[in-house]
Amino acid sequence: MKKKGLLIKNASELVTCSGFKAKQGKDMMDIHVIEDGAVLVEEGIIKAVGKTEEILDKYDENDYDVIDAAGKAVLPGFVDSHTHLVFGGYRAEEFSWRLRGDSYMEIMQRGGGIVNTVKATREATPEQLLEVGLNRLDSMLSFGVTTVEGKSGYGLDLETEIKQLKVMEELDKNHPLDVVKTFMGAHATPVEYKGRTDEYVDILINDIMPQIAEQNLAEFSDVFCEKNVFSIEQTRRIQEKAKELGFKIKLHADEIVQFGGAELAAELGAVSADHLLQVSDKGIEDMAKAGVVATLLPCTAFSLKESFAPGRKMIDMGCAVALATDFNPGSCFCESIPLVFALATLQMGIRIEEAITALTINGAAALDRAHEIGSIDPGKKGDILILEFPSYKFIPYHIGVSTVEKVIKNGKLVFDKKKGGRTC
Repeated sequence: MKKKGLLIKNASELVTCSGFKAKQGKDMMDIHVIEDGAVLVEEGIIKAVGKTEEILDKYDENDYDVIDAAGKAVLPGFVDSHTHLVFGGYRAEEFSWRLRGDSYMEIMQRGGGIVNTVKATREATPEQLLEVGLNRLDSMLSFGVTTVEGKSGYGLDLETEIKQLKVMEELDKNHPLDVVKTFMGAHATPVEYKGRTDEYVDILINDIMPQIAEQNLAEFSDVFCEKNVFSIEQTRRIQEKAKELGFKIKLHADEIVQFGGAELAAELGAVSADHLLQVSDKGIEDMAKAGVVATLLPCTAFSLKESFAPGRKMIDMGCAVALATDFNPGSCFCESIPLVFALATLQMGIRIEEAITALTINGAAALDRAHEIGSIDPGKKGDILILEFPSYKFIPYHIGVSTVEKVIKNGKLVFDKKKGGRTC
């Protein structure tokens, strides 16, 4: 007999993170834990959530594929809302330069950094990028990620930006993870326009962005708004055009210096502002008031040996905070959700419950998807994790090691550590 769907029962802790919008400030502590919980999924959508006894009173478990989660915690799938996962080449040598004391901007100014990866990505074939992308998504899946954002920005020309975005489109079709696409042509000024950033901005606005929009290749537009990269006014021009073309807005903001990026994100009505290591108090206030999700990337600060973003202050001031990996070839070649958790809780003053919120419902909100993913609520996608341990508190406690045993995507088991990894 064909089964109706999936039933997960007897969870020691069912952490629902219930909600349909970003949680701000003190509300981030509210993760809604059900002891001895159960969740039922039909046709990929969550149908019922509650105590196991209540669910079994209403539904016949013989009609479903059953996973007994006794002694295990169950959570929503993690949402990694900021990555640069499609790129060619690597920058291990630059990492060694940083270890000897060279700064990110010094490396960038000598032709390293983003422009180094641009050369390798322009030279890579779509097939090569697809192959490495699938491997990276497999790794992310093993850490419990069920939805990931990917940015272009290693082309800085129309042909390669389209190539990156089309590869992400193929990854979305060919891998269990959902891949959300962001256009980031304003990641750096390409070498052929060195010293002529305004001219490059004109080309982005008048040529590249309209074609990306016409082909419906990306949902979001992002800009590296930073001193010596793209100014506040250049960023405003790009993102106002992006809004006109139908893109939703993100910003790399206030990473290296306090630059007014957070304030601009609030002004533009951005979905998220990311990095924020040097954010001002006014920027925090503006984001909280405007409902901009502050996406913090602790692995990048760790890798660059920079101070961490003021996550504790942001939450205390009423912001909605998300956490993400910033997986990329230069400043953070790391897709480890356990390391994100460890750094957020041990170094940033973020509490365990807040970190869970930041990687589930608030990560979903940072991708404008809190209505469909990020929590275990009826009506949402059946994206669910089962841990090896009985409590969510084991996630940061087992420092830097994944505690994820099983991953369910759209109601189907797609990863099982005990069976060696990905199952479909």
